[in-house]
Amino acid sequence: MENHVMQEVCRMIGPDWGDGLFCPGGSYGNGTAINLARFERYPDVKKKGSNHIPRQAIFASEECHYSVYKYASFLGIGEDNVFSIRTNDMGEMIVEDLEKKIEQQIEEGAVPLVVVATFGTTVKGAFDPINQIADVSKKHSMWLHIDAAWGGSLIFSQKHRSKLNGIERANSVVINVHKLLAVPQQCSMLLIRDKGILHKCFSRGAEYLFQKDKHYDKTYDVGDKYLQCGRKCDVFKFWFMWKAKGSSGFASHVDALMDLAEYFEEQVNKRSEFMLVSKRQYINVCFWYLPRYLRGKANVLEHSVELNKVAPKIRAFMVENGSLMLGYQPLKQLPNFSGLSRRILL
Repeated sequence: MENHVMQEVCRMIGPDWGDGLFCPGGSYGNGTAINLARFERYPDVKKKGSNHIPRQAIFASEECHYSVYKYASFLGIGEDNVFSIRTNDMGEMIVEDLEKKIEQQIEEGAVPLVVVATFGTTVKGAFDPINQIADVSKKHSMWLHIDAAWGGSLIFSQKHRSKLNGIERANSVVINVHKLLAVPQQCSMLLIRDKGILHKCFSRGAEYLFQKDKHYDKTYDVGDKYLQCGRKCDVFKFWFMWKAKGSSGFASHVDALMDLAEYFEEQVNKRSEFMLVSKRQYINVCFWYLPRYLRGKANVLEHSVELNKVAPKIRAFMVENGSLMLGYQPLKQLPNFSGLSRRILL
């Protein structure tokens, strides 16, 4: 079952894709992908460790998921070797800044190891320009990983699949079907283009589990390519829902959520008491609620100190009254704003 589901999703990404793992969340998938990138560049690291290899550099959007930093620390690469790439007003990675920072690290003696792009950033729902990023990655012989934990399930929608164009050029992709598709938590997948690298990197061949003289096909023993030993059978959740809804059911689900987000954005634009933070790219709709004295003003952000207090107060009031749990957050220099995303629509 696990092999079948993984192969089917790989087929949806591209013809060259053929392996993957079910993961306890997208963070784990991102960290595993970084480890695979290092193993591909330095296969001896599996046995000899990392003392003999040069400093490696990871490049990710300034709006990337924090797990990139956590796993850089966990893997011994170090948080200081994760280089933040500037984003535009839409939240998309600026490729010229990526190229510049890669060149800077090469001059300083580092090995550019991996670029982490994002399809559906946590706050704005931005999609990085993957084809341009893939060109840069290829130029510098870097592993390209896409954190599509939030946005990757658009792969089921014919209407919105184009947002993922270029996904097949990556080396690895994380998709959390427990997010957009509402599969029960936890259900996350790390998909890999190289069909043999997972086993090469992680296998240990424990004889009490993976005997060579079993009476059945050993390809059913997928456990040796996992870092985990005991794990939950997450594939059941996805398989049962896929069987019940079908691919067309998933597509309808995704399209309906995108339609709702479009409607909500239209309503924000129609009302003087609200202001969009940036144009919607995905389900995330980011907005400010404006107090009366700020409505209609052209210089709203000059009142950032006052505006910063509004969203937390609204959230606290709504939670205490049991009406709705609406998220909020600051971003770069922007004051706190509210955000409609999967938490509300699902």
